[in-house]
Amino acid sequence: MEFGEGEGKVPLDDIAKRAESDKTKERVTYKMIMEYIEARYGFKVHTAYIAEVKRDLGLPMYDAPNAIEELKQPRKHPTPAQVNIPLRRSRQSGVA
Repeated sequence: MEFGEGEGKVPLDDIAKRAESDKTKERVTYKMIMEYIEARYGFKVHTAYIAEVKRDLGLPMYDAPNAIEELKQPRKHPTPAQVNIPLRRSRQSGVA
């Protein structure tokens, strides 16, 4: 297979366009969400709170490479202020 212009060759512009369209969308990390909430609302949230809200909203969840079988301490649940205001608004703005 040859690249370039002409008969029987694959145009380089087509390859660049296809590569651009095949790019995966950047994942929003928990760290990014935590920084956004702290900057916007002035308080820190735990990753467990973010995960719980994402589950409630039906947002995509990915397997954690460092997940453990059993928690050492029971999981605390977020307060209504931590759930309702920042994470639901961040979903509207496309952050979460």
